[in-house]
Amino acid sequence: MTSEMWRYSAGELAQMISNGATTSREVVESHIARIGEVNGSVNAVAVVLEESALAMADAADSSDPTGPFHGVPFSIKENIDCVGSATTQGVPALVDAFPTSDSPTVARMKSAGAIPISRTNLPELGLRISTDNPLRGRTNNIWDPTLTAGGSSGGEAASIATGMSPIGLGNDIGGSLRNPAFCSGICSLKPTRGRIARADSLPPQDPGLAAQLMAVEGPMARRVSDLRTAFGVLAGYDPRDPSSVPAPLLGPPPSRRVAALVTEIPDATISDSVIEAVEAAGKALTDAGWEVVEATPPELQLVSDVWAHTLSSDLEFMLPVLSEVLSDSSVMQIERLVERYPSTAMPSQLANIERRRLERIWAEFFTDHPIVVGPTWCHDPFEHDADIHPETGLDTVNDRLRFITPGNVLGIPSVCVPTGNTATGLAAGVQVYADKWREDLALEGAQAIEDRLGIITPTDPR
Repeated sequence: MTSEMWRYSAGELAQMISNGATTSREVVESHIARIGEVNGSVNAVAVVLEESALAMADAADSSDPTGPFHGVPFSIKENIDCVGSATTQGVPALVDAFPTSDSPTVARMKSAGAIPISRTNLPELGLRISTDNPLRGRTNNIWDPTLTAGGSSGGEAASIATGMSPIGLGNDIGGSLRNPAFCSGICSLKPTRGRIARADSLPPQDPGLAAQLMAVEGPMARRVSDLRTAFGVLAGYDPRDPSSVPAPLLGPPPSRRVAALVTEIPDATISDSVIEAVEAAGKALTDAGWEVVEATPPELQLVSDVWAHTLSSDLEFMLPVLSEVLSDSSVMQIERLVERYPSTAMPSQLANIERRRLERIWAEFFTDHPIVVGPTWCHDPFEHDADIHPETGLDTVNDRLRFITPGNVLGIPSVCVPTGNTATGLAAGVQVYADKWREDLALEGAQAIEDRLGIITPTDPR
């Protein structure tokens, strides 16, 4: 009979390994068997690191604990460096791009005792909010295979949600930790910009301006408690990332425990299922002792415009090179983005002045509302490839990301947490924002929601 260790959270597995209730080898073997059982219908896992994972599990079982994830397997998005496997970024031209060193996040998870078990799927260069590429193929939504799994960390989220991994690593420049967490029904932490070091050993080692200003690394899991543990492991300075900061993990308690509940966004529509999830989260926070008020943070449309122009400016500059390695559909998507958001309409200097002003007025908003709870996506997951439709694709993306973009433009932390299932059986969830460096407050709010609304994974794919 196959062990069902895959059903447990990362924290539970670490405790069971520590007290002798199971072994790291049994845990790793259980997850490898689970991959073999369900990945065929999901296509979330691109590569199984079976040989090295089992060897590391045996080493863990014969040694003293080395950290909070001792002997626990974890998965890694295929655009994050892990020595021994290629950083393909979902691009055929990079199938043999083997890194010379681990990324800071992989190195820190290993130092905490965790064991790499698999590499997970993503769109080409992480440039879509849906997961599909010519190298690995498409990842399906675990609740409805006709729908997107989200992106760009779509394989990571689907892997965790179906028990193929208890915890993993992704990254986020436009919701890539949060989009798929919402689609799959798991948790994720998008940290403050600079909180978790990010670095590559493969060229180009120095990213473009959009990535410098908006991209972050972060953990994904099924439980908020696992995000909190991973946050403590991953946070901190690394000399390979000069923007990383060794900031305290905890801040002072707020003078008032007020949560702003966002059920309306100016000039945007929000689906009923999403509003129901936000309202359920608000009730959970009320039950937990928070004062919940309906309020909308300032200038959300401008936030989205600054995000789009910042990203578009970089992609416009890189398009000649990208055109040589990306599929035609991805190139056309970039061209449509550049056409709608040309660099001349919002030059970099103006975008950065506006970004700083927005950071300032949002910080003032957080003074009165220490956490902000609202939609992850404003609408349910879409059908495969709707995001690259030549006429409606860009609107499909923009309509969903209206409350995603503040996290990237402003550099603030966000925790995604599920709230249950919709009437049609899809995953429902919200995100909890807090001010810079206040991941502790976002995690606290998310924990209160999870405590009252429960978890919905791991589950079998439908």
